[in-house]
Amino acid sequence: MGVSLTTAESGISVVTVDFPPVNALPVSGWFALADAVRSAGRDRRTRCVVLAAEGRGFNAGVDIKEIQAGGHSALLGANRGCADAFGAVYDCEVPVVAAVHGHCLGGGIGLVGNADAIVASEEAIFGLPELDRGALGAATHLARLVPPHLLRALYYTARTVTAAQLHAHGSVWRVVAREELRAAALELAGEIAAKDGELVRLAKAALNGIDPVDVRRGYRFEQGFTFEAALSGVADRVRDTFGGKGR
Repeated sequence: MGVSLTTAESGISVVTVDFPPVNALPVSGWFALADAVRSAGRDRRTRCVVLAAEGRGFNAGVDIKEIQAGGHSALLGANRGCADAFGAVYDCEVPVVAAVHGHCLGGGIGLVGNADAIVASEEAIFGLPELDRGALGAATHLARLVPPHLLRALYYTARTVTAAQLHAHGSVWRVVAREELRAAALELAGEIAAKDGELVRLAKAALNGIDPVDVRRGYRFEQGFTFEAALSGVADRVRDTFGGKGR
């Protein structure tokens, strides 16, 4: 259980998340994920990183039970941990390919929205159930996956979209059967890793520099409203109706 970093083949590093049962990450998990991605990107032998997960789904966001038990200090930890992990993926010195299966919710959107490419299994679903969980956030990252009006409809309704729908919008590179996911992600990563390592790093920095979405400022702005909801009591009221179930 936890976050692991392995080398799959020449030029490719794989960061794998495993927090049973649904990969709802505790505060420590977000920071561990950030550290693993940064470590992979700093390794000059690495030319592409694959971000994957074990278990029932790719990522179910933050551990709501931990926040309920820890109060505002836990919420601050989750906010900082998510920001650190999302930023690590975006700022990774080499491209990051997300291999998504099952559910990709909440903080999972922050990870894949900041990735360079997404390969998904056929049953994968993506969404921000934040309004049903007494929270806000990651609309910044969903904005990199879907058009503006779809973003708003998904955010307000907390509905999900399928991998096939995101593929139609061009944000998912390829949709494959679950058993083919890892191989498909490694295939794309291998094509990237076959390029000159120094040029790939320059290309990543260049693309980040022309990105129309300011992921750092946008998410930081959202986090302010998340904490406002917590301080006002709105978040607790919504989470109580959720029944305290972790995602």
